[in-house]
Amino acid sequence: MNDSSWGAPPQAGYWGPTDQEHGHGHAHSPGHGHVQGAAPAGPAYDAREAPQPRPMPIVPDVADYGGNQDDDRGAAPLSGSPVRNETNPEPMPDAAEPAPKPQKKSAGRDLSAAIGVGVGLGAVIVASLFVVKAVFVGVIAVAVVVGLWELTKRLDERKGIRAPLVPLALGGAAMVVAGYVRGAEGAWVAMALTALAVLVWRMTEPPENYLRDVAAGVFAAFYVPFLATFVAMMLTADDGAQRVLTFLLLTVVSDTGAYAVGWRFGRHKLAPRISPGKTREGLAGAVSFAMVVGALCMQFLIDDGAWWQGLVLGLAVAVSATLGDLGESMIKRDLGIKDMGTLLPGHGGIMDRLDSLLPTAPVVWLLLVLFVGSG
Repeated sequence: MNDSSWGAPPQAGYWGPTDQEHGHGHAHSPGHGHVQGAAPAGPAYDAREAPQPRPMPIVPDVADYGGNQDDDRGAAPLSGSPVRNETNPEPMPDAAEPAPKPQKKSAGRDLSAAIGVGVGLGAVIVASLFVVKAVFVGVIAVAVVVGLWELTKRLDERKGIRAPLVPLALGGAAMVVAGYVRGAEGAWVAMALTALAVLVWRMTEPPENYLRDVAAGVFAAFYVPFLATFVAMMLTADDGAQRVLTFLLLTVVSDTGAYAVGWRFGRHKLAPRISPGKTREGLAGAVSFAMVVGALCMQFLIDDGAWWQGLVLGLAVAVSATLGDLGESMIKRDLGIKDMGTLLPGHGGIMDRLDSLLPTAPVVWLLLVLFVGSG
């Protein structure tokens, strides 16, 4: 609130005519000091008998508070500012405020639900993996279809991008089966046919945004089902179940190590603009945990494997899993969402669990082929 809005008197040191004198045409009398803010003298209104008006408070601007405290008399103190008056010119300190209680770190999710869902998913995966391999291929196909549904739905809701789900779902499931039956060649052929189906399916709608929708569809076909096909390709080896188990263990251990170490010791941000919760200390934890478990898996689970190969494999998994997590974080930030879905309590959606698994699958498949062959 400025001075003029309250009709405040001129500031100290001003001895010119007042506004009242301008309005009545009076000048100050010689020989008498002009009284600041006094009413004009005259026959009907004598200045000696007129009551002296009480000056209205001058409220300083916030930016100037404390810069010149001598001009702040009568102003209402700001919250938390010292009180000053004429009888006690020294500022009166406020009562000591209690120190804020330290906040405990929070995981940000329902850990009990997350652990329960994780254990349930792990039981289904392990049971299907070691009982009938074809059942596990079906589990991969279902996860791919649900992931595509979540991704295309969020693209439509947040960006208006209409990637055709029907050809993506059918082509994605076929891609996983082709990779299991025909290997890398079958996966590439299925990927090409899926992309072609996306182009043709989108032609049934108006041409506006055709290129945008098709590009999003081809990206979704590569990002979800094509990368997942490498898991099915691991399964074709004689020790395929052990290879897939190694892949899953390393990815989960990498995420767990990053979370545990980062939550306890994390201080330096890894990529604050993409994922503020990730730290360099967490990445170091992911690498350490994954390398140890990788050495154990290669030594005791993989045929003809060596412990030093597990160190390399663990390092590669930690890096690829972190990059995959950051990649999906970029997508979610662009869409303005926290989770891709709500299907899994404590985890989010299927895509929120596949984010680190998908880019890790081709890395593990390739290194295992280089280390111990494809058989």
